[in-house]
Amino acid sequence: MEIWINPACSKCRSALSLLDAEGADYIVRRYLEDVPSAEEIRAVLDRLGLEPWDITRTQEAEARTLGVKEWARDAGARERWITALAEHPKLIQRPIITAQDGSAVVARTDEAVRDALGR
Repeated sequence: MEIWINPACSKCRSALSLLDAEGADYIVRRYLEDVPSAEEIRAVLDRLGLEPWDITRTQEAEARTLGVKEWARDAGARERWITALAEHPKLIQRPIITAQDGSAVVARTDEAVRDALGR
């Protein structure tokens, strides 16, 4: 199990606390320092069953600068979104947990963290 976090994020800290309380074995990836490649983002999106715009933090200043809210949200625009996430990792929603069964969850709630633990 791996969890992508930003240590400054309260949701990330909560997820880590719950994982620790449950005695989970996990690896922490500080994705702002260890930036995921476009290929890794594609793989996580497949595991999540989501599209890149579903995990983009559109309220971030970088997102406003890029104008992502106006970007198309279709198959033709998918790579543009993935490239933006790889080049601007601050735009990636957090935390993301990759579960043991090959799936992943955006673990912004205790329920989502517990869901990942049960997989």
